[in-house]
Amino acid sequence: MAIPELESPEFLDRLRAGDRDALTELVRGYHPRLLATARTLLSPADAEEAVQDAWIAAHQALPRFQGRSALLTWLTRIVINQARMQLRRGGREIPFDPTEDGGDALDHRFKPGGHWRDPPRHWDLTGPDALLTRDELQHCLEKNLAALPDNQRLLLQLRDVQGLDFDAICHILEVSASNARVLLHRARARIFQMVDHFQETGEC
Repeated sequence: MAIPELESPEFLDRLRAGDRDALTELVRGYHPRLLATARTLLSPADAEEAVQDAWIAAHQALPRFQGRSALLTWLTRIVINQARMQLRRGGREIPFDPTEDGGDALDHRFKPGGHWRDPPRHWDLTGPDALLTRDELQHCLEKNLAALPDNQRLLLQLRDVQGLDFDAICHILEVSASNARVLLHRARARIFQMVDHFQETGEC
C-alpha cells in the first residue's frame, strides 16, 4: 500500500523542487518494498542493483512526473522495467499471457457447479508442536514461492504482499486485468495446493 504522506501534492512539489530531505523520506519509505519486488525476479545482489538504477532513473525523471499515478506505482514500474532489462540480458523474459502458463492447479478440488469436492480441513496450530509446524510451513512456502513462474510470483508480491489494487498492477505491468486475474488465481491455487498437501501429509 502507498504511504499517504509520501503521495500528497505538497510532498510531490517538494520532490520536484529538488528537496533532498523529501527524497530521503521517499527512499526510506519505499526502498524496502521496491527491493522486495525486485527480489521476486532477481537474485539479492541483482535486485539491489536494479533498485539502485531505478532510484537514479526516478530522480532524473521526477521533475517531469505529472502525478497521474501514485508515486509508488510509478516507482514500482521503474523497478520492474530495470529488472526486466537485467533478465533480458540473461536471456529471460516474463510472459503475461496466461495461455503460455499452466492450467488451474485446483480444478480437481471442485465439482462442475463450483462446489468443493473435499472442503479444506480446519487447521489446529495450538499446542507444543504448533511452533515447529509453522516454521516448517514457512520454509515450504518460501520454497514453493521460489518455484512459481516469474509472472505469478510477481502478481502475488504486488497484490497479496504489497496490497496494490488491480488498476495499479495492470498499469505497472502493462497487462490486461483479465490476464492479471488469471495469473494471480493460478499462483494462489498453487500455494493453496502446497498448503493442502502439507496439511494432509506433513511434507512439503
